[in-house]
Amino acid sequence: MQRRRFLTVLGGVAAVWPVVARSQQPNLPIVGFLHGASYAPFIAGFSQGLNEAGFTEGKNVSVEYRWAEGHYDRLIDLAADLVRRSVSVIVANTPAAPVVKAVTRKIPIVFITGDDPVGSGLVASLNQPGGNMTGITLMSSILGRKQLGLLRELAPSTTSIAFLTGPNNAVFSRNVNETKSTAQTLWRQVLVLNATTADEIEAAFSTIAEEKVGALVVVPDTFLVSHRDQIVALAARHSVPTMYQFRDYPLAGGLVSYGASLSDQYRQAGIYTGMILKGVSPAELPVLQPTKFELVINIKTAKTLGLIVSPGLLALADEVIE
Repeated sequence: MQRRRFLTVLGGVAAVWPVVARSQQPNLPIVGFLHGASYAPFIAGFSQGLNEAGFTEGKNVSVEYRWAEGHYDRLIDLAADLVRRSVSVIVANTPAAPVVKAVTRKIPIVFITGDDPVGSGLVASLNQPGGNMTGITLMSSILGRKQLGLLRELAPSTTSIAFLTGPNNAVFSRNVNETKSTAQTLWRQVLVLNATTADEIEAAFSTIAEEKVGALVVVPDTFLVSHRDQIVALAARHSVPTMYQFRDYPLAGGLVSYGASLSDQYRQAGIYTGMILKGVSPAELPVLQPTKFELVINIKTAKTLGLIVSPGLLALADEVIE
C-alpha cells in the first residue's frame, strides 16, 4: 500500500524520486525518509548530500519514502512502519521529528526543523545533542521580526497584515505572540489564517480579499511549501504583497523571501545521514545552524504590484529576479 501510494505521489517526477525495492537489494542499508508533504527539492537536496557522503541511492543505499501529504495525524503510523522495517537511519522534518522520537530511541534520527531543537525537546543541546537525534535547524522562529521589517519596507502604505499557517504548525504556535506583537506595531490589523488543504488555501485568500488585507506572510510550513505554486498564483490574483521564507516562492513568481536555503539544509541532512551510515553516532554530531540567510526579490512581481523597491533594499538582496 505504501509503495502504491508513493508511486502515485511521484507522478511526473518519478525520475527524481527513485524507489528501490528491498527484495532486489537485500544487503543495502535502508534509510527511512519521513516527511509531512511531498516536494521534489527536498529529495534533490537530500540525494546530493548523500552523494557527497559517498552514498548513491540504488547502489549502496536504499531509501524508503513516507509522505503524510499535510495530514500530520498519519505520521505516527508512517513512523511505526519505518521502525518495523528496521531502517538504519530515519530522516524527519519539523512535524515528523517529535513523532519519530516518540516511536524509537534506538534508531538514529536526522531532523530538519524550523523549530528550536532544544526548546522543543528534540535534543539536550545544540553542541552535544545526546541520545539518538541530531540534525539541522532552520531557525525559523527568530526570523519573523526581520521578515516583517522587510515586508513593511516594500509595502509601506499597507495597514493590515495576515499570516498564513497550518493549525498544527508548532514553530508558529510557539512564537505567535511575539510575532503578532511585532506585526501590531507596524500594522493596525493582524489576522492569522489556517490551511491544511488546497481548498482551505483558497478560502484563506478569499478572506484576505474580503477583509482587504494589505500584506501577507506565509509561515514556513511543509504543507504550504508543497503548495507554493497555488499560493503564489493566489497572491498575484489578489494583488497582495507577500513575504516567504524560502527562495522557492520568488522563483515561482512570489514577491520576496528571507531565510536559509531549504535545499541546502536537506543537503546537509543527506551528509549527516551518510556519516551515520558510516558509523558516526548522532550524539557526536552537533546540530547545524544556517550560516547565511538569503534575501531574494522578484522585481517583476514588485512592478506588477506597483511597489517601488528602494536602491538600498536591492543592494541588500542576494538575488534579484528580473
